Amino acid sequence: MREFKGFSHGVDLGGWYSQCNHTKERYDNFIKEEDFAVLAGWGLDHVRLPIDYELVEDDKGNYKEEGFDRIRFALDTAIRNNLNVVLDLHKTFGYSFAQEYGESGFFDNEEYQERFYRLWERLAKEFAGYGEKISFELLNEVTSKEYSDAWNRISTECIKRIRAIAPDTYILLGGYYNNSIVALKDLAMPVDDHIVYNFHCYDPLIFTHQGAGWVNGMDVNFRLPIDATFGEMGKYYKEMLGMTEQPDDFNPDEKLSSAYFDKCFAEAVAIAEERNVPLYCGEYGVIENATPEDTVKWYEMISSSFNKFNIGRAAWSYRSMNFGLSDERLSGVLDQLIKLL
Repeated sequence: MREFKGFSHGVDLGGWYSQCNHTKERYDNFIKEEDFAVLAGWGLDHVRLPIDYELVEDDKGNYKEEGFDRIRFALDTAIRNNLNVVLDLHKTFGYSFAQEYGESGFFDNEEYQERFYRLWERLAKEFAGYGEKISFELLNEVTSKEYSDAWNRISTECIKRIRAIAPDTYILLGGYYNNSIVALKDLAMPVDDHIVYNFHCYDPLIFTHQGAGWVNGMDVNFRLPIDATFGEMGKYYKEMLGMTEQPDDFNPDEKLSSAYFDKCFAEAVAIAEERNVPLYCGEYGVIENATPEDTVKWYEMISSSFNKFNIGRAAWSYRSMNFGLSDERLSGVLDQLIKLL
């Protein structure tokens, strides 16, 4: 399978220009210049930089020049530290993966879609000059499968417009169910050889999101060790979340291992090889409610499969956001985790 060169080992800068209160204080202080040196010291080759439209647009779609300057600061600082950047549009006007932000209508509204296209044209004009140091991720986590056809149409048009400005910049494309790996088969065919298929992996969700209050049905006091059997996991999936554990053909007496992730990734790898596109996992990680020791074990398993299939990735997330790798809780195991990123 093709390699996404320069984007093999990364970390997300979640919560800086996205999923935040969008204040000057947040922009100035959540991530600082010295943090890029820390990440470079971890041996990474890139960062994923999520941005919300509020950084660069007001409600009427007028551009905020200061927002583009802040993106440029992040890019310049990353590159000085030998880090490439995935520029990820985490929220566009009319759409967010998180319902609590109140964005809606994007997939049915041509005006919202045109605004999305124009924003990407502006981003391309501003930043395509960074060449191979930057790649563009069109939109974070399409949710419902019913958006699949509309998203294929919208993303194809957006790529066309970007290509008129940035013919060689790599563009990342993910699918429904919040960039689920199972959605890759339904993505539009790559229009050129600079398209990357992008997915997120928080499997098994019952472990990585244990106690997560934003997961429907999840008990915030629920805890699950990583050595729980698939039968035990399946029981909690069904009773608490109303879901079935996937993949559903594992022996209920078995426990999580790298074989689980090998199986999760197998179809996507086959699709990527057939369509000659690199694979990239833009988010993966374990919530702060898991023990540090279990977190390391999960990273060992998934990283083994990433390496086996030559899948580039960025861990969620550098700081806070319920998954912070640099948070004090993981200080005792951070050296182990860094080697697995």
